[in-house]
Amino acid sequence: MPKKIKISLLGCALLLFFAVIIMVAKPFSENMSETAHFMLGGIIVALGIWIFKPFNLPYAVGGLFLAMFALILGLAPAVVFSGFSQPAVWTLIPALFFGYTLQKTGLGKRIAFEIIKLFKPSYGSLVLALVLIGIVLSILTPSITVRVAIIIPIALQCCELCKLEKRSKGNSLILLTAFAMALIPGSGWLSGLLSGPIMQSMFENAGMENILTFRSWFDILFLPMMLVTAIVAVGGLILLRPSIPISKNIIDEIKARPTEKISRHECITALVLSGVFVMFLTSSLHGIPDVAVCLAAVFIFYISGVLESKDFNTGVNWDLVIFIGIAISLGPIFFETGISQWLAGIIVPAISPITGNPWVFVFVITTIMFLWRFVDVAIFIPTMAIVIPILPDIQAEHQIHPLIWVAVLAMASNAFFMTYQNIWAMMSRSMAGDRAWENEHLSKYGVIYFAACMIALTVAIPMWINAGLFG
Repeated sequence: MPKKIKISLLGCALLLFFAVIIMVAKPFSENMSETAHFMLGGIIVALGIWIFKPFNLPYAVGGLFLAMFALILGLAPAVVFSGFSQPAVWTLIPALFFGYTLQKTGLGKRIAFEIIKLFKPSYGSLVLALVLIGIVLSILTPSITVRVAIIIPIALQCCELCKLEKRSKGNSLILLTAFAMALIPGSGWLSGLLSGPIMQSMFENAGMENILTFRSWFDILFLPMMLVTAIVAVGGLILLRPSIPISKNIIDEIKARPTEKISRHECITALVLSGVFVMFLTSSLHGIPDVAVCLAAVFIFYISGVLESKDFNTGVNWDLVIFIGIAISLGPIFFETGISQWLAGIIVPAISPITGNPWVFVFVITTIMFLWRFVDVAIFIPTMAIVIPILPDIQAEHQIHPLIWVAVLAMASNAFFMTYQNIWAMMSRSMAGDRAWENEHLSKYGVIYFAACMIALTVAIPMWINAGLFG
């Protein structure tokens, strides 16, 4: 049996063992009901499937098990499936279509190549081009999967044109920069990553309506994440810059590529996606919900012929949709069974020693979340589902605004010290094939990202204090 399968089975079996003990022994009976103990055990089993993916089971399987288990325990379907009625799911589905249209029409690749053509041949200019590509694609689609699918093949082509040695620092620099820029810049605004709408729905489920909006996310995270993006790009260039200068041929060969006439569908896609982002930015003026804007965009794609009936199944990752829908339902399930109150009784007092000083609190919690990312590899959504429902209790006890946690969760969710922690790192490595980066180079880049977040927090914390998010 392969080592990877052994580890996944061992991890899943260990969580199953703990789940059975909780359901049988009921160790928290003073604070939780019998139903809550069984539900907690079922959640732990689902977490085992999500985190360790035994037998390479899709995320949806863990979600379906959790839904089945909750229904058997007598929870109402309106609670178990509440996530599917939330705006996040109906923002996610159009978002996946947005990314699909970028690939289908070729607009994403066109944008990337046109940006690269603007620069002279050097490692610095190529890194800058990849940064700009990542930012532009993040504006057009929240799907990191799509951004990776567009930018990594272009980075591979650059490595080949430069004749960079496989596994070399230069090869890793280009690929890791491409991966990081597909991942990081979009964290600066709510629609730049899939977990944005997901956290927004979790906030609403926890009774925190109108707290997490496009504008509030932008206000707390845009400046820090742009700073992180710049530090990561420069840090990677310093640590992984090769001694051999880049060949002039790379830009010349890209510029020599025949430029095809832009198609009608590319024009429609560019106009619609740009319009969506503008509508997000101006939501406070027109009052149209973001989810309505997203659904309208997909409607336009279909009636204009950009999307066709055959694209309905291929344009959306339904495994991800089911997983996220059930994960969002965890909040109501926690509340209905009393698990959230139990968690609040543990976590709220536990963080008391570090809540007196905003600097200590943010740095300690951020470090803990980055370390926890070694365990929660399911896009960090299970952790969000556990933490967000108890944020009102934390605010009431310690006067720490829930938006602080949004920033910490968003930063930590991108962590990639090791490939297995980040599904997009795994995707990028798989796409790179024999040109994939060295693990040592990824770890260095992951440390750069962590350090960049810590540096950015020194700018963000005073900003958050002045905004009244502490006390």
